[in-house]
Amino acid sequence: MKLIDGKMISGMIKDEVKEQVEKLKQQGKEVTLAVILVGNDPASSVYVGNKKKACEYTGIRSESYELPEDTTQEKLLALVEELNGRDDVNGILVQLPLPAHIDEKTVIDTISPDKDVDCFHPQSVGRMCIGEKGFLPCTPAGIIELLKRSDVEITGKHCVIIGRSNIVGKPMAMLMLRENATVTICHSKTKDLKEVCKSADILIVAIGKPKMIDSSYVKEGAVVIDVGIHRLEGKKLCGDVDFEDVKEVAGAITPVPGGVGPMTIAMLMKNCVSGVR
Repeated sequence: MKLIDGKMISGMIKDEVKEQVEKLKQQGKEVTLAVILVGNDPASSVYVGNKKKACEYTGIRSESYELPEDTTQEKLLALVEELNGRDDVNGILVQLPLPAHIDEKTVIDTISPDKDVDCFHPQSVGRMCIGEKGFLPCTPAGIIELLKRSDVEITGKHCVIIGRSNIVGKPMAMLMLRENATVTICHSKTKDLKEVCKSADILIVAIGKPKMIDSSYVKEGAVVIDVGIHRLEGKKLCGDVDFEDVKEVAGAITPVPGGVGPMTIAMLMKNCVSGVR
C-alpha cells in the first residue's frame, strides 16, 4: 500500500509557485490575493490564517478584509466591485459560509471571473466544463495533481466519485474526464453503492460522513482519495474513509490529515499566479 503524501506534494507545488512569483517580480509584476472574511466563524478564521501563511511563503501579497458579522450585503458587494476594478489585485476570495442575511450566490456572481481563484463563478465553471483556459477549482485540481505526482495512471481507468457537490463532486468528474478516465458519480440516491464503488480503479470520496467507507466498498489494489475531514471526540481528525480498514486492501490511499487538505491551498496559490496578466 502506497501512502499518497499531500503535505509533501503541496510543498512541491508551493515551491514552484514561489519560483514563478520571483520571476514575475523581476518583470515588475506583483501577485496579490484579496481575502474577505465576514463574521468570526472559527473554522473560517483558521482557513484564512492558513491562506495568509501560504501567501507569505510563496511571496504572494495578501490583502485581508475582516468584516463584522452584521456587514450588509450592499457593503460587501461594493467591496467586491472595488477589488474587481483594481489592476493590482489578481485574485479575490470570499470565505464561505457567509452570515445568513447575505446571499452567497449574489456575492459569487459579482466576483469577476478573471479574478475568481476559487472557481465558483458560473462563467468559471462553464470554462472548465468546455475545456477553455481559466481557473480550476482548488480541491479537484489538487486531487489531479496528487494522482499525477504519485504516478497513478488516470487514462482509461474507471473513476467512481461519491458526492455530487458543486465544490468537489461535479468539477472532479469534469477534470477526470479531461484526463481520459471513465467516470461514475454516486450520491445518496445511488442503488447498490457498494457494488458500484467496488468497480472503481480510483475511488474519490466526498460524502461528508465520518469513516463511512470501509474495505467492503473497495476493490483490491484501488487508489482511494479521501476528501472528507471531521473532528471526532478527543479532537482527533478523520475522513470519510475508515483509513485503518481500507489501507489493508487499497493500492494507494490519502491520509487525513495530510492528504487532500494541504493541496487545496497549494492550488489556490497556483491559481493566483496563473491569474497574472
